[in-house]
Amino acid sequence: MKRDGEKKLEHDTYENENDSKMIKNKYNFRVALIFAADIISIFVSFFFALWLRFDCRYSLIPADYLKNLLIMFPAICIGYVAVYDFCKLYKSIWRYASISEAYHIALAYIFIALLSVAEFIIFVQLGIRIPVSVMIGGCLISLFFCTALRFGYRLVRFVRARYINGENEKRVNVMLIGAGQAAKELINDFRLGGQNKYRICTIVDDNPVKLGRYLDGHRIEGNRGDIVKLAVEYEIDTIIFAIPSASNDDRVNILNICQETGCKLKIIPGIYQIVNGDVQVSKFRDVQIEDLLGRDEVKINLNEIKKTIEGKVVMVTGGGGSIGSELCRQIASAKPKQLIIFDIYENNAYEIQQELIRKYGDKLNLVTLIGSVRNTSRVNSVLETYHPDMIYHAAAHKHVPLMENSPCEAVKNNVMGTYKLAKAAAEHGVKRFLLISTDKAVNPTSLMGATKRMCEMIIQMMDRKYPNTTFMAVRFGNVLGSNGSVIPLFKEQIAKGGPVTVTDKNIIRYFMTIPEAVSLVLEASIYAKGGEIFVLDMGKPVRIDDMARKLIRLSGYQPDVDIKIEYTGLRPGEKLYEELLMDEEGMKDTPNKLIHIGHPIEMDDEKFMQELNRLDQVSKEEVNPMEMKRVVSEVVTTYKPDLEHADQAQGVIAS
Repeated sequence: MKRDGEKKLEHDTYENENDSKMIKNKYNFRVALIFAADIISIFVSFFFALWLRFDCRYSLIPADYLKNLLIMFPAICIGYVAVYDFCKLYKSIWRYASISEAYHIALAYIFIALLSVAEFIIFVQLGIRIPVSVMIGGCLISLFFCTALRFGYRLVRFVRARYINGENEKRVNVMLIGAGQAAKELINDFRLGGQNKYRICTIVDDNPVKLGRYLDGHRIEGNRGDIVKLAVEYEIDTIIFAIPSASNDDRVNILNICQETGCKLKIIPGIYQIVNGDVQVSKFRDVQIEDLLGRDEVKINLNEIKKTIEGKVVMVTGGGGSIGSELCRQIASAKPKQLIIFDIYENNAYEIQQELIRKYGDKLNLVTLIGSVRNTSRVNSVLETYHPDMIYHAAAHKHVPLMENSPCEAVKNNVMGTYKLAKAAAEHGVKRFLLISTDKAVNPTSLMGATKRMCEMIIQMMDRKYPNTTFMAVRFGNVLGSNGSVIPLFKEQIAKGGPVTVTDKNIIRYFMTIPEAVSLVLEASIYAKGGEIFVLDMGKPVRIDDMARKLIRLSGYQPDVDIKIEYTGLRPGEKLYEELLMDEEGMKDTPNKLIHIGHPIEMDDEKFMQELNRLDQVSKEEVNPMEMKRVVSEVVTTYKPDLEHADQAQGVIAS
């Protein structure tokens, strides 16, 4: 019996094959039409040239010339069509015909001119003659027809889009930000690519030289200071930011001004994505909160990452989670020998499994396993069976408020789970082991942060104990869009009409997108020598209150007017700000300026092992939260638990 995923994959493959056949048949039909039109136009060109030669009077054309033209036509036609094909005139996409296509037509007619001379000489030798002026005239007239046939297709599409289809649709008034190449391509795409509903009313650009000039018929009427005024004047519905090469500060500044207009905001991809061919200029998208965070685009060493992973067996624990699933996506693209997804939650594991099957099919050797890192037997069984070369350990309990009420579970999963997995990895010959850590591990005020600090200590201890395995940890802040992060919560609250809840008006956090964080995690693993805690540069901290207000505006509402913001107070274990480095760790640079190394802190491994054994025992006894926190604070001396809230939590549980 085939699994549902395999059946769906086969169905999708069948549909894709049918779609490909239909597209190919449609393409072949269009080529055949152009081919037939070329043959007809070549015949008409030479007949018309002959007709012109004799004063546009058919009766004056000698019968011998008509007969000779008919004899010569097959050879002339074959020669012309062969040159057309050689110069790729049947392979261009003529809806986007431009200078490149004009160049190919010109090149074709240089060859045709030479070919015509050769054919004329041969026909004269055979006694088949027509006037030289007819050969020249036929060539020139056919050049006109060849060009008109191809560029005419673009003209027809423009007229249809502008004056026929466009009248049947409600038009959207658009302001373009930027008057460069990207904006020009966008205008062309609107004109010819079926985006008929968009009407470009005005263009804004900060370059004073461009002010008052025209870009493809559209006037550049101001700079960023005129955005609000022009939006009102032209009743703008949508503003499109079309400067892919803009600096981070310029982008954020201009988008913040655009937010004041209340218009829908869209943005074209970054220059890095366009150059890599990941996306096209025309694939503009809605402005997201990450566009307003003030972060430069992260660039990584893709070649080195691929070399490290290609041909290796790689295991990702917590592979169905926010970070784990993105790790799986990026690892899969690096062509591993085998990718093992390991997760306790079957729904999450199933979703990423099916996504990768749809994308890679049989090209990816994918194994999806259900299990817990807390289960020593299960972990050993998996490592004995699959012998992974690398393990990325992303499995963890991470929700701060929940772990305050369930500290024993946090210790069992985060601390003991990491220890059991790391020990098994070393004993089964795993070459590299990377722990996903968090900034909450630095001077932790939460139980979750304290457990992650102990995980980092485990990694450094294991690296000293098992030198054949390279252990490392990567520490970073919040990631946008992860499960349990503020962005999905804010969006849900906005969709319900508010209020949007913020714990404190002054609370700040570091943010990074999930793909950015994971890319840096993979690159950090390249630099590891053993025992390092890599610290990712998270950019500037963001005030959560500002983020909430920007998100409300992006949703088309005004904060405190349409959507109310409420301040609920800090939750147990929560800080006003997070730190990425402890005072005693110091900092060392790596080849990537966004990745740093915190110096290992001195610790007694033997004493730490005794403390781990005690923690394991106490967590199994299911002691009350306050007692568990006290025990943890004795191990992580920088952890200062909020025992008052722990008492309150205990009372809630008891009731």
